[in-house]
Amino acid sequence: MVSTFPAQIQTNGSSYILSQSDRQQSVSPNQSLLPLSAKVNDRDNLEIGGCDVTTLVKQFGSPLYILDEESLQTACRQYRDSFKQYYKGESQVLYASKAWNCLAVCAIVHSLGLGIDVASGGELYTALQAGANAEKIYFHSNNKSRDELIFAIESGSTIVVDNWYELNTLVEIASENGSSTDGPYRIMLRLTPGIDCHTHDYIRTGQLDSKFGFDPNALDDLFAFVSKKQSFLNCVGLHAHIGSQIFEKQPHQDLAALMIEWLKKAVTYGINITELNVGGGLGIKYVESDDPPTIEEWVKPICEVIEQGCHVANLPLPKLLCEPGRSLIGTTCVTAYSIGASKEIPGIRKYISVDGGMSDNPRPITYQSIYRAVVANKMSLPFTQTVTIAGKHCESGDILIKDAQLPLTESGDILVVMGTGAYNYSMSSNYNRLPRPAAVLVADGEASLILQRESYQDLIRQDCLPERLK
Repeated sequence: MVSTFPAQIQTNGSSYILSQSDRQQSVSPNQSLLPLSAKVNDRDNLEIGGCDVTTLVKQFGSPLYILDEESLQTACRQYRDSFKQYYKGESQVLYASKAWNCLAVCAIVHSLGLGIDVASGGELYTALQAGANAEKIYFHSNNKSRDELIFAIESGSTIVVDNWYELNTLVEIASENGSSTDGPYRIMLRLTPGIDCHTHDYIRTGQLDSKFGFDPNALDDLFAFVSKKQSFLNCVGLHAHIGSQIFEKQPHQDLAALMIEWLKKAVTYGINITELNVGGGLGIKYVESDDPPTIEEWVKPICEVIEQGCHVANLPLPKLLCEPGRSLIGTTCVTAYSIGASKEIPGIRKYISVDGGMSDNPRPITYQSIYRAVVANKMSLPFTQTVTIAGKHCESGDILIKDAQLPLTESGDILVVMGTGAYNYSMSSNYNRLPRPAAVLVADGEASLILQRESYQDLIRQDCLPERLK
């Protein structure tokens, strides 16, 4: 009998218990360890999107990113529809594409009505090539180059200005170009809210000691400058972000309330703010103990705070934007590896090694991130060993999971690490000259290649050998 995962894998401490209940479309994907379409078939193999994971590895090789289209579409719809349900004004969900920026992902989110948040010229180029509407693209980053700013201007994207350097550079570009038939450049201002939250130091962005955003204590100077430059700069909105992988709802509500205060101050300087972007940051379930709010639970209180604040201040409702990344795509993807060598140190530890590691998932070595894994071809077998899953790189710290609970494994088994959709491919590298893995999009029993596996030839494609060395 085929079993179905509703929202997560459940465990009794010795083996995986697969729920027999039907999958519910109301499940919030960020609360699920595995993609929503995950099943165990009658061969005791893991299936995602109707595709047997072991068959996918035979066809496309490993390591292999496997992206579930159903999960991604569900997350996009839940964000989009929750804002429509709880906010009386206009809203726009933006996908924070730094989580995973490639043609296929950008095309999917665009097809569902989402805009795209980009953080570099390369991400902007990819989004445009995927068919995204430039009017729904917002360009972030704390050190945009002059060329990137010009690219954003020419594409018709909105520039989220992070600092005085960017602001002055935009004024210079506008002054050099003279009066434009397209009018002043469309910008938002990113402000540092001074709101701390419980997450890793490297992914906190809201505290005052941050490289991102204008100092909120200098708002008068900032708004006065922008007010005087409105012939060059059309400041349509304010933006703030407090970090990512956040389970608390209160910091986001505090941010929404603070942004209303900023909006009121901007009005006194004659700046017509019509958009507020409250950032993203909703966390996902990486391990069983993680308990993030649902997408709907995150959206609802933010909308309430903005509406109440505007009502009290007698202000029209702004267009409300948010920019989720991890909570849209993190749990929609898994990475499949082939198990190779093993090493047991009696009384200390057993290592099993896979054919990838820090080059395809740098988060454990960078952030000490914790993941869960299953053996795709032994889904119902009981846990009989505690092992450390090691990557193949020449680094002692290349450990994907420490003290993982798994059934007895052997060379050739397929290990699946869950929750690898966010910041795995996008932060991948060619360390030790490993080619980057392939990625497939799975849906309705079909797998479509969305990223080709790099070859050794690809590794030297940009290398240049001086004539004297040939």
